[in-house]
Amino acid sequence: MWTDEIIQMIFKGIRETLYMTLLSTFIGYVFGLPMGVLLAVTDKDGLMPNRFLYKVFDIIANTIRSIPFLILLILLIPFTRIIVGQSYGSGATVVPLVVAAVPFIARMVESSVKEVDHGVIEAARSMGADNLTIIRKVLLVEARTSLITGSTIAIGTILGYSAMAGTIGGGGLGDIAVRYGYYRYQSNIMFVTVILLILLVQLFQTTGMAIASRLDRRK
Repeated sequence: MWTDEIIQMIFKGIRETLYMTLLSTFIGYVFGLPMGVLLAVTDKDGLMPNRFLYKVFDIIANTIRSIPFLILLILLIPFTRIIVGQSYGSGATVVPLVVAAVPFIARMVESSVKEVDHGVIEAARSMGADNLTIIRKVLLVEARTSLITGSTIAIGTILGYSAMAGTIGGGGLGDIAVRYGYYRYQSNIMFVTVILLILLVQLFQTTGMAIASRLDRRK
């Protein structure tokens, strides 16, 4: 059963899963981080209250997050084909993963930024700091421990989404689990892929928490 071909397929699945997860998380933060900051600072108690702008981003985030990922995956097939030229494989899966990741990341960033003590913000204002400086040098710096903790949660969630994409040929370990565990009833291969997914989540979680703990100024 455990031929060289099977072993190479599993190693390929690990590479594809890491590729989808890390690339989607990176692109997700490129868009989700500024979106989350805007949600935090334009809220009614934020640095720059703007009811209209907050409502627009709030509706976008809530709408996308309310759609189950498998349904979102199918809904985005035409868009995915336009972007990458196909709707299957690890490269194509990155597109719906990013779409799902952005509002999820934005909400976590919003929560992290809102945790910053208002006293620190007022102190920066009293020293003449403008809003952009406060965002860059106060909010993001003070919230960095929470942001890193949130990123470990994001990576774990996106990795889980990438496994779900295996149901429609998304590639990676999820695809192997579906093809061999569900269609071919080879539960031993499915069991190995599940263990590998758990180990990857634990690796990301442990690494992220260690970095967050080291950067935590409260210690």
